[in-house]
Amino acid sequence: MQPLRVTSYSVATAAGRGVVALTAALRQRSGGLRPNDFTETPLATCIGRVTGVEDTPLPPDWAAWDCRNNRLAWLALQCDDFVSRAREARERYGADRVALVMGTSTSSIGATEEAYRRLLPDGQYPEDLRRPVVHTPHSLGDFVRVALGLEGVVVTVGTACSSSAKVFAQAERLVCAGLADAAVVGGVDSLCGSVLFGFNSLELVSPEPCRPFDVARRGISIGEAAGFALLERDGASGPWLLGYGESSDAHHMSSPHPQGLGARLAIEAALVRAGLAPAAVNYINLHGTASQKNDEVEARLVAEIFPPSTRASSTKGWTGHTLGAAGLVEAVVSFIALETGLVPGTLNSENLDPACGPQVCVANETRDVRVALSNSFGFGGSNCSLLFGRDRAG
Repeated sequence: MQPLRVTSYSVATAAGRGVVALTAALRQRSGGLRPNDFTETPLATCIGRVTGVEDTPLPPDWAAWDCRNNRLAWLALQCDDFVSRAREARERYGADRVALVMGTSTSSIGATEEAYRRLLPDGQYPEDLRRPVVHTPHSLGDFVRVALGLEGVVVTVGTACSSSAKVFAQAERLVCAGLADAAVVGGVDSLCGSVLFGFNSLELVSPEPCRPFDVARRGISIGEAAGFALLERDGASGPWLLGYGESSDAHHMSSPHPQGLGARLAIEAALVRAGLAPAAVNYINLHGTASQKNDEVEARLVAEIFPPSTRASSTKGWTGHTLGAAGLVEAVVSFIALETGLVPGTLNSENLDPACGPQVCVANETRDVRVALSNSFGFGGSNCSLLFGRDRAG
């Protein structure tokens, strides 16, 4: 593939709003998880809640799209001066030549939940929520399109936890096919009852801050987040998208393939597409949700494929599992590692599962990171691995 340069990016998570804030949280090992204060019905778990979402209403002209998810998107667009950089790209290439590819797993379902909770006696939605545009899976992509003034290809990717990793792959294909000259990619998922109580019903939610790869892990901590990246054929600075791999093993609705078949295929395809050997990878941001099977399978796979010198960790102890936004958020963590040499450890974890090899680290390290891999493995066996490099050739 022809590498694309990430010329700008932004992020908003429970651990920090903006790249500088997130970097500081990683460096200081200051996580953003806190006891659940989101649901009116009690649920004993910890969540990653982004501060300020409630206080960030959309501008009046965009009121039809107003909901928690789109507010979170708007908040992240304003971080790191991303909205200005994206609009500058629109002026350079033309509004119809910048593709928009957004990843989300629930979009604005929180607004629909509220509408059903407040149904009128005749079964109608309350008047303030009679906005069809907000009750669709494409609500996020439609809002960001309007916010950035884009008129080209607009796609919403909804493949569970791999959603906003797959946006990078789709953007590369759109640029390679000549359908766009640049692409804005993003991932946004906000807290909502369906997700919190849905994962709880599967007995996958931890009552305490998640402990990825720890032998005593008890499940995931759900978070919300938003992030964006601008991909161009070239640019003055920024990391490069060197390769990607995708697979769908469809082994089980909520459990990974026991031998990690789909995950392996995604990792190997990313390496092949980038023309790199496993030894070239300095850091891996693992999917590492702190669920029993996911961590066991991923740890074993990393130990089999990569040399002991590679460092690997999960950063979900800082942000929680941000579901459809996880791919983008953890790509940003990979960018931070490439640009600063900060290799974050695995927050909240102390005693690693025996399945872990020497690659998985608990403590932060400083290293010369030239190539970083980011894994996102979603429900239903939808897998995506992304390879980023400090240099165009890896």
